[in-house]
Amino acid sequence: MLWPRRGIGGGQMGGRHSSGKRPWSRALALSILLAAGAAPVVAAPQDGLKPVINSAAAKSLAFDWPMLRIGTGEYEEGPTGVTVFRFGRKVLGAIDVRGGGPGTVNSDFLRLGYEAPELDAVVFSGGSWYGLESVTAVDTALKDDGERGGHWDNVGLAVGSIIYDFGARRLNEIYPDKRLAQAALRDARPGVFPQGPYGAGRSAMSGGLFGCSAHSGQGGAFRQIGQVKIAVFTVVNALGVVTDRTGRVVACHPERGWPKDLRATDLMGATPDSLKPGWNGERSVSPDRKNTTISLVVTNRKLAPAELQRVAAQVHTSMARGIQPFATELDGDVLYAVSTAEVDAGPGDGLVSAEIGTVASELMWDAILAAVPAQPQAPAPAAATPDPAVLARHAGEYRFSELASLRVTAENGRLLGLATGQRNVFAIKREAPVELMPVSDSEFAVPGRYPLTLRFERDRVVINPGRWQQVGVRTRR
Repeated sequence: MLWPRRGIGGGQMGGRHSSGKRPWSRALALSILLAAGAAPVVAAPQDGLKPVINSAAAKSLAFDWPMLRIGTGEYEEGPTGVTVFRFGRKVLGAIDVRGGGPGTVNSDFLRLGYEAPELDAVVFSGGSWYGLESVTAVDTALKDDGERGGHWDNVGLAVGSIIYDFGARRLNEIYPDKRLAQAALRDARPGVFPQGPYGAGRSAMSGGLFGCSAHSGQGGAFRQIGQVKIAVFTVVNALGVVTDRTGRVVACHPERGWPKDLRATDLMGATPDSLKPGWNGERSVSPDRKNTTISLVVTNRKLAPAELQRVAAQVHTSMARGIQPFATELDGDVLYAVSTAEVDAGPGDGLVSAEIGTVASELMWDAILAAVPAQPQAPAPAAATPDPAVLARHAGEYRFSELASLRVTAENGRLLGLATGQRNVFAIKREAPVELMPVSDSEFAVPGRYPLTLRFERDRVVINPGRWQQVGVRTRR
């Protein structure tokens, strides 16, 4: 979701992207900078990024359903990504929109209730509105690859939605583009769905309303009852907190003094106090309030358009159990429902669509929980301060993108960091230097509510090494 107003939560919209410049203009600008003695631009342009497709996941959902193929693509430099759901033939689709700021492509077509199956693929993407390029790219790939043509009854149809994964969570504005989406489509595979920070969920977060700022991702669940198959998938980038079936908040960076066994009712019941400084401790940062869940329910049961629409509404409504609050003005929640119409029999007698919706609703809670990865932890401080000569080796100016740079200095046996670009480098601000506390000779940390680790590797610094890392290259000592 991309909220169209300025100055809400995580900053202004509409940052600059290198993909908006022609290659010759980038080269000319670089030559002018070099002639003037300026440091070369080290951030890779959008068209120089290397897609990572179907990377091995720490945990994956495995299921047997040849009709449904899934491809995930990521740009590590973001990190950001895209998830493509490709069906073996054209299928029937429906949509339910609950959030106040959705970002979708071709959603109106699904609202018309036509009985003819027309849908080829559903696409989830990071990159806010820029990521919608991923949806149209999947469509053109179907045409370019000869799977679809230009005749009126063979035109490709992909639908999709995006999450907002810019702002305070990363130091660049790389977005999933045409190349990434098409690579994910062309390598889509049946029966495997990576869970956690992969694909479109690579830089997802949850709990921003309360300042939890927990890392999130994508999750899925599957169940077969007789011949009927039901699968659900979601990318959880929610303003609210993820809640388990006991009401406990699953992931959050709490303030000091918050309840140890934190429950959603603690936060919801204390609103608006729990949203403000002074409720069991001061809030460390402003919440990033641009959020979304984008979800998909797929069944092989043949359903009429009206039945499929009810399943979409039923399952989407159920998600308010696992995410609290849900579907706010600042969320862009969208759910797609698909019937592949492979079987006629339902799970039981009676209201077949209601039964499928009930099963899918419980599966969706499983998927929401499966989306939550292990959270980064603050490293233990070193027993001794590194030698001053070691500290001096880390000094220099490090550039993450055209938006963010970090100046590191060694003074009086301490290592200091100062953000020097347009935006802060997480807890390292532009106003005054912050001491980087030693963990080892090469690893340092900034204490605070949100873990911040810096690892120095020759001429680069890696912030929060791992799935959400940001890499800065030294431009001068």
